[in-house]
Amino acid sequence: MTTKGKRVNVPIKEAEVRKLRMGDVVYLNGTVYTLRDMAYRRAVELLQKGGKLPFDLEDGGIWHCGPIMKKTNDKWKALAAGPTTSSRFTALEAELVRRLHTRLVIGKGYMGEATINAFKDVGGAYLVATGGCAALYAMKITNMENVYWLDLGMPEAVWGFKVKDLGPLIVGIDSSGKNLNDGVTKTIDENLKKIFQSYKIDPKRNYVWWPRRVAGTPIPPYNLNRY
Repeated sequence: MTTKGKRVNVPIKEAEVRKLRMGDVVYLNGTVYTLRDMAYRRAVELLQKGGKLPFDLEDGGIWHCGPIMKKTNDKWKALAAGPTTSSRFTALEAELVRRLHTRLVIGKGYMGEATINAFKDVGGAYLVATGGCAALYAMKITNMENVYWLDLGMPEAVWGFKVKDLGPLIVGIDSSGKNLNDGVTKTIDENLKKIFQSYKIDPKRNYVWWPRRVAGTPIPPYNLNRY
């Protein structure tokens, strides 16, 4: 059972991905593969050397997740499968999307310009999962189909999960480049201005000696657009 939302199946073709719109609520069905820092680097390096991945990401889905697994009688079961922060994978993700036409990426937070441009060119979308729901998402895994690169460790290995109604997930970035984070950032900026005005804070003034920080501006080098 799901609440209001779209059921999306993987593998998925470009035409279907381009029907998804920023803000859509979706529930995912099919096989997805977990990738984190070490697996991303190994995958990209392997492809750059002309190799082939042992798992198929074409028209498929990547889940930014480091699951907690338990093995009983030679069978693995996911106990927790929450999303990890996606922004740090932007450059590597963009390369996989362009090389393999990976269509869907599930994660937490935002993704940067390189991935957004890859989605626009190839046809892909970023699905935002909710942090703190690892137990719930694990319940959506109906089968662990395979595991790759277990030498990297349990959370860094690539797990092939069969999922049923994985969600709710929100389309954070669609194939046209529309980005849910842009609206959130605008709202935060507007609220900050109101707070500064109510407390008579001058956003152009330095309020501490070190670090040299101006009220209302991000702490260097934090910049949403640099990824």
